[in-house]
Amino acid sequence: MSFSFNVRNAEELITGAVKNGDIKVFYQPKYDSINGKAVGAEALARWIDTDGRVIPPSEFVPLLEETGLITILDWYMLEQVCKFLRDELENQRHVVTVSVNFSRVHTKETDFIRRLCSTVDGYGVPHNLVEAEITESAMATDGNDIIDFISRIRDSGFSVSIDDFGSGLSSLNFVKDVPANVIKIDKSLLSGNCENEKERIVLESIFEFAHRLKLVTVAEGVETKEQLGFLRTCGCEIIQGFLFAKPMTQEDFRRVLENAEEIKETEDILLTQAPASATQLLLDVVFKRYPLIIMSNLSRNSFYMMAYENFSTRSCPSTGVYTELIVHGASTMHPEDKQLFIDTFDLKDQIEAYNDGQRARAVVTRQLGDDGVYRRVETTNYYVKNPSADDILAITLSRSLD
Repeated sequence: MSFSFNVRNAEELITGAVKNGDIKVFYQPKYDSINGKAVGAEALARWIDTDGRVIPPSEFVPLLEETGLITILDWYMLEQVCKFLRDELENQRHVVTVSVNFSRVHTKETDFIRRLCSTVDGYGVPHNLVEAEITESAMATDGNDIIDFISRIRDSGFSVSIDDFGSGLSSLNFVKDVPANVIKIDKSLLSGNCENEKERIVLESIFEFAHRLKLVTVAEGVETKEQLGFLRTCGCEIIQGFLFAKPMTQEDFRRVLENAEEIKETEDILLTQAPASATQLLLDVVFKRYPLIIMSNLSRNSFYMMAYENFSTRSCPSTGVYTELIVHGASTMHPEDKQLFIDTFDLKDQIEAYNDGQRARAVVTRQLGDDGVYRRVETTNYYVKNPSADDILAITLSRSLD
């Protein structure tokens, strides 16, 4: 083996490899999980040694990260991807978004955004065809720096993907705060054929919160049809892995796009749907129909907002005491409807009615919107017992009728 990469020769070797074109871009396609069509790709670096051996990133990327020389590789990869996309566009071929990995080291580059934009614009490539992949570990270690970094990338018209999510440093707090477009589920969460119940529960939960946050979900490292089937039931949109395709040369990837290859499944996806997917479909329908959804614990006089989007008024508190919520809601009602609203959702009366067998109640009132106009609003409470405690839960669904 002629390849010998260490701290002493790292800069010389990486600079030379970039100059001589010894590092090639391999593309691993990303496929729509349902119809099997190629919808994107990840650009991966492969170093071709003098003896012709293809050197995987694991043999040189960690040292480049350690020495800070990874930026040389990242900018080189971006250039090569832009060249490919420009050629495809000029020849009026089908193109898809290609993701390029960027190290957290770039957060220290004061001119990163300027260079990113000038590079892509220099090749005449639309920004939406380039996606920046940032590893989850960067989210956990760089805090606010990475959040600002990603915000500036997004503001420049590029998509951002959180890579390797679930690889060991996951922080739901950062997922909440980071303005990414895409979340890539790490292959470490896909052991075997997803037969482990705890593993399935974790994955189902990840996909559910990702969908609620309006993040596109990508599963990487998919190798079996059983994994694909389970991921479909979770609503995973995009698949990347050996089941569909290994990383390939530019020429092979071009043929994939030219042929619009489609993976044919003989089994109807509806026959393989699990309860998780059915639940997700129901949630999607509910959230689309009702812009205001509240979960309340009547026994504990508490509530929290589950959904609050495109409603006539935006003044409703997000969490707190249920009886105070009713007082607040009544304050937004037409004077003639205030008492009706208060009586309908009186805490004690609802609990007594539930114990007497009532499982739902509804009322239509006129509510003052933020624009100063009263509109008819339907508010319905559905009651259930908390399966894990002796509490009465109420799910409030509210929508405008005008």
